[in-house]
Amino acid sequence: MRIMAIDYGDARTGIAVSDAAGMLAGYTTVIQSRQPERVAEEIAKLVREREADELVMGFPRNMDGTEGLRAELYRAFAALVEERTGMPVCLWDERRTTIEAHQILHASGKRMKAHKKNVDAVAASLILEGYLTWRARNP
Repeated sequence: MRIMAIDYGDARTGIAVSDAAGMLAGYTTVIQSRQPERVAEEIAKLVREREADELVMGFPRNMDGTEGLRAELYRAFAALVEERTGMPVCLWDERRTTIEAHQILHASGKRMKAHKKNVDAVAASLILEGYLTWRARNP
């Protein structure tokens, strides 16, 4: 079962896709667009190309677990993705994924300017890894 993770953002949306067994994060890319309609279409295209069976999208929560200010925007985008793909979108707590992504890139020697290109794909990979770990523990 191939799972696609989405790290939705204002200007860039990170995508990570698992291997066919749904065990490891594999393919990653970044969709560069500020237009939700275009991003949803690109996701639908990737779902077909990568043969994704399941979608999981990072969802903003505050550190105390309550929904963040952007929660409604993310719910609306998830509904748009569901409409375009015909697949339900699992909303996944994305607390600290962008911070961790920056830390990973910094530890790998990337300069802060270079982070912008890769941070969303790394964040999507972290969302995917968290979801895959949860699925393995909750069959």
